[in-house]
Amino acid sequence: MTTAPWRDPALPAAARVDDLLARMTLEEKTAQLYGVWVGAATDGDGVAPLQREMTSEYDWDELITQGLGQLTRSFGTAPVDPELGAQALARAQRRIAAAGRFGIPAVAHEECLAGFTAWGATAYPVPLAWGASFDPGLVEEMARRIGADLRAVGVHQGLAPVLDVVRDPRWGRVEETIGEDPYLVGTIGAAYVRGLESAGVVATLKHFAGYAASVGARNLAPVRAGVREFADVVLPPFEMALREGGARSVMAAYNETDGVPASADPRLLTELLRDDWGFTGTVVADYFGIGFLETLHRVAGSPAQAAHAALAAGIDVELPTLRCYGKPLVEAVRAGVVPEALVDRAARRVLVQKAELGLLDEDWSPEPTERIDLDSAANRALARRLAEESVVLLDNPDGLLPLPAEARIAVVGPRAADALAMLGCYSFPSHVGTHHPEVPMGIDIPTVLESLRAELPDAKVTFAEGCDVSGPDTSGFEEAVARASEADVCVAVLGDRAGLFGRGTSGEGCDVADLRLPGVQADLLDTLLSTGVPVILVLLTGRPYALGRWHGRLGAVVQAFFPGEEGGPAVAGALSGRVNPSGRLPVSVPHAPGGQPWTYLQPPLGLAGEVSNLDPTPLYPFGHGRSYTSFAWEVAEAAEPVIDTDGSYDLTLTVRNTGDRAGTEVVQLYLHDPVASVTRPDVRLIGYRRLELDPGEVSRVTFHFHTDLSAFTDRTGRRVVEPGVLELRLGVSSADVRHTARLNVTGPVRVVGTDRRLSCETEVRAQG
Repeated sequence: MTTAPWRDPALPAAARVDDLLARMTLEEKTAQLYGVWVGAATDGDGVAPLQREMTSEYDWDELITQGLGQLTRSFGTAPVDPELGAQALARAQRRIAAAGRFGIPAVAHEECLAGFTAWGATAYPVPLAWGASFDPGLVEEMARRIGADLRAVGVHQGLAPVLDVVRDPRWGRVEETIGEDPYLVGTIGAAYVRGLESAGVVATLKHFAGYAASVGARNLAPVRAGVREFADVVLPPFEMALREGGARSVMAAYNETDGVPASADPRLLTELLRDDWGFTGTVVADYFGIGFLETLHRVAGSPAQAAHAALAAGIDVELPTLRCYGKPLVEAVRAGVVPEALVDRAARRVLVQKAELGLLDEDWSPEPTERIDLDSAANRALARRLAEESVVLLDNPDGLLPLPAEARIAVVGPRAADALAMLGCYSFPSHVGTHHPEVPMGIDIPTVLESLRAELPDAKVTFAEGCDVSGPDTSGFEEAVARASEADVCVAVLGDRAGLFGRGTSGEGCDVADLRLPGVQADLLDTLLSTGVPVILVLLTGRPYALGRWHGRLGAVVQAFFPGEEGGPAVAGALSGRVNPSGRLPVSVPHAPGGQPWTYLQPPLGLAGEVSNLDPTPLYPFGHGRSYTSFAWEVAEAAEPVIDTDGSYDLTLTVRNTGDRAGTEVVQLYLHDPVASVTRPDVRLIGYRRLELDPGEVSRVTFHFHTDLSAFTDRTGRRVVEPGVLELRLGVSSADVRHTARLNVTGPVRVVGTDRRLSCETEVRAQG
């Protein structure tokens, strides 16, 4: 085989794969279409629902004689030392290559939602915190580091980022999303993809598509999104991540939309993704998603029928382990029920990607080449910076923050002294480590309590837990009141415990009925406020919670969305003033627990009005966040410009730091379309830029607006730019507009395609 054309790296990948496929048996081709999850449990408290039923038995030694497409989570299944794990993965790859006729190793994939989900790897802030940072460049740098760590241990593919747009914050996986706005999700998500792909790791976009728009915010529930919501809210982040990020893989979602499961939808996975968007990479199943076509969706009557439906729709790889694409598929092809051409199509895509990864080359080597440190000092420094940028100061009405250096501080709450309070459900300690209590955490995670004591060494800091995260016990209230009553200020650290499938208050399968704080934490906060001592609320959560009950009664409110291993110092730094908060809300914070689910992307009838007694206006709007300094804005007034439907306009803003300390202003550009052929969101984000300014420093930022950014899906299903008046609104949030520029767009309705501009370019110049 060493002289065969498919072994020649000088040939195009497609030509190599054509030669290879012609030499392979049906069994060898289908073997490239599934993964194997070695060591995964099939019973006990730690497994996913239906995992046992979805896992088929197999003989490893016999199985790999046909080859193997993927190896599932060698590092993310149980605690393993990174260097020993890399050696074990290399041994497994050598065995796979030696067992098959062609010597082709598997693609090894891992989760990397908020860092490499492996023991001892850096736990970065969750994606909702990336959104709060409004900093694509920093997210790209983080992803590049994650990718380098994955490659260092022999991993080829990362299952991230999540590009679902939040539609209902009661959904458990809100912490995994970037926010409620498709432009923010798309720009941050594309940046993550660029970083991961630049390290040579295949980025996998999930979950394609509609998963977060489920009815009642329930995991895996049906989706009832309309055509325009799907086209204009759900899909754009995926298109941005493919076109502007270069992602090489897409994961099909679990959900069904209007009766059609995504995993069996050729219009989504082939016609849109490949024919319209030009995607040439691989489509992988979400874990057990192909089997769910039979067992949950009931659109297939057997594993073979499920395999047929998924292959025909365009899913190339069954994950995490074989059930449908193995023996049932081979038998169905032999019986003439499933065309072998579908197997060939999927195998070609898988093998082309393996060729691109160097896995068809004769000299490939699985051996690690350097010392492995998955939580380096550089990683931690980056995790700290991202955590600091993501902390949102929601309110500070009386200037209670920053805290005085020598204050008497009572720290109260169930999230203050727990390291896991910093982590989302896909971090290794929360995802896997909780099932191995005998194993050390593997990374150092300072708590808020520890960090505040280190941050303010001259302060007198006391602590009382007060209550559990989700339990009903109030017996700790008495001690909490005693500690608060002795202090100058009380810092109440409340929030979520990340977990899976009901084992947490946030995370996959941890959906909630309303947006009340979990357990008796709201009662604890009321009790603390009754002492008369000023209370600063610090929230460590995976979703927004309703805070209207305490509006005007709190001394300050700080929001951090699972800020990672360096989140404790980041939050403490914001409380002390060492960090000037610059985070902005990627999701709205509601007044009342039932006052949402609404995101800010509402047409006129979705806003407050006289037709209903319910007011969905958020307490803190999308994009909101305060600072310890002040900024002055200046925009040159201009007559209403006239541009055509294929025109552009530059909007320039000058920002000055008028305070006495360095700070960051996040300038946000929103579009308002007063009249359109279909109802449109009142405002929607189309651009943003962080400006880091020293006291007195001035910067000028220019937004290069093109009418493509105003395009939407009309009544015929076309994406169009319509003539008429548009308003460009510059603001510090979606509800706080500082300047409006009206544009008169003239000319015919223009239909736009996949070559349209997706992002608003910005240019910044320092003015001194």
